[in-house]
Amino acid sequence: MKRRITIDPITRLEGHGKIDIFLDRKGDVEKAYLQVPEFRGFEKFCQGRAAEEMPALTQKICGVCPTAHHMASTKALDSLFSVEAPQSAKAIRELMYNAFMFEDHLLHFYVLGGPDFVVGPDAPKSERNILGVIGKVGLEVGKKVIDIRNRVRGINATISASSLYPVCGLPGGISKSLSKEDRANIKAVAKDVVEFAKFTLKVFDDIVLKNKKYVDLITGSTYFHKTYYMGLVDANNKVNFYDGKVRVVDPEGHEFIRFEAKDYLKHLEELPVPWSYLRILYLKSIGWKGFVDGKESGIYRVAPLARLNASEGMATPLAQAEFQRMFDTLGGKPAHNTLAYHWARLVEVLYAAERIQELSQVEELTNSKVRNIPKDAPSEGVGVVEAPRGTLFHHYKTDQKGILQKVNLLVATQNNAAAICMSIEKAAKGLIKRGKVNDGLLNMCEMAFRAYDPCLACATHSLVGEMPMIVSIYDKKNKLVKEIRRD
Repeated sequence: MKRRITIDPITRLEGHGKIDIFLDRKGDVEKAYLQVPEFRGFEKFCQGRAAEEMPALTQKICGVCPTAHHMASTKALDSLFSVEAPQSAKAIRELMYNAFMFEDHLLHFYVLGGPDFVVGPDAPKSERNILGVIGKVGLEVGKKVIDIRNRVRGINATISASSLYPVCGLPGGISKSLSKEDRANIKAVAKDVVEFAKFTLKVFDDIVLKNKKYVDLITGSTYFHKTYYMGLVDANNKVNFYDGKVRVVDPEGHEFIRFEAKDYLKHLEELPVPWSYLRILYLKSIGWKGFVDGKESGIYRVAPLARLNASEGMATPLAQAEFQRMFDTLGGKPAHNTLAYHWARLVEVLYAAERIQELSQVEELTNSKVRNIPKDAPSEGVGVVEAPRGTLFHHYKTDQKGILQKVNLLVATQNNAAAICMSIEKAAKGLIKRGKVNDGLLNMCEMAFRAYDPCLACATHSLVGEMPMIVSIYDKKNKLVKEIRRD
């Protein structure tokens, strides 16, 4: 008899989801599915609202990455109203954004993904959490994590009036400049930010890279997929979270396409699937070939490892050295090792820390000219940033009064959706044999999605006006008795 194993809910991520693993008669994995049962209809209920409301409205999609939606929305308004922000505003925006990326990546390492390495993938589930991490690294380290995240959030509170939900973004700029005192305080925090980033990489070295079992897990075949990679790059093809062009490289690392945010629909396509509200993205020019990797497949990946693969380096010196060390250790670039996302994430922590320090030195931060007032009638605009979880697009169409007629959000986790599904199934097939299953093995299946740091609440969409539902009723012998559908 075939057997089904369900992990419900999956844990240590933002949002709600479950994994169904189907075993064949021999007890080996036949198929595994990621299902996201929650639905968020932001695109639909934003219609009819004033476009200027969007930076404050869309950040409520997610409690983990509101700053990403705020910034993508603000940049979409710049595009919509055909207005460019002054250099002072751009510098403050990028400072705020790197502060957000820094503290969000730390959240994932120490709280969400890190416990699988710091505590151990097969440790008791009661210990695979932040308390278990503190037990391993020490209470003082736990206090340092809380302190540095609090201080960095203080930077954003200074800039945007809120440490969590910013309200500073406006078409053509931001709401206020920084005072000399504000800038001095930020400069004081910046030095400690760089030191803590270096310390966190040392923790990763000591606990993960010096453990042969973990290194074998990272470099082995269980968590490995050859895909395309996408990320924002600057004019020198270096990683940039705030601005740049979107670059896609193929599985060999060669540039495949490079495009501006406004052209995203020429290159990316959405695919709804019947078992989930998570819509999948793929490369339009290649087409959808199913859940397979390789050069002939249209599947690509985003987020930390993908950003590093899609770039030609980091724009700051310390992060560049770590970038080179990571790829040297992994055997060259691009690296296709899914669990290396954790390492790449810490390289980005160091990059964000260095950018905070660099931007805190910019004299323009205290320039009172922080906005150019829009003069053109709005029509259509697209904004893009690199969210912690990958490339994020906001696309708005309005009437001449600026009332939204259409909203399209391509959310970071959608870009990774196909790869996450493949990663879960491959891990399950590699780990579960002859029906032998335990909590540790199931957690290692979950590690396949945790590496991507997915945000399922942000990423769930459906066709406009539809919310399909299937209710299946089984008897005690697991025989389907009745199925009720709402298509």
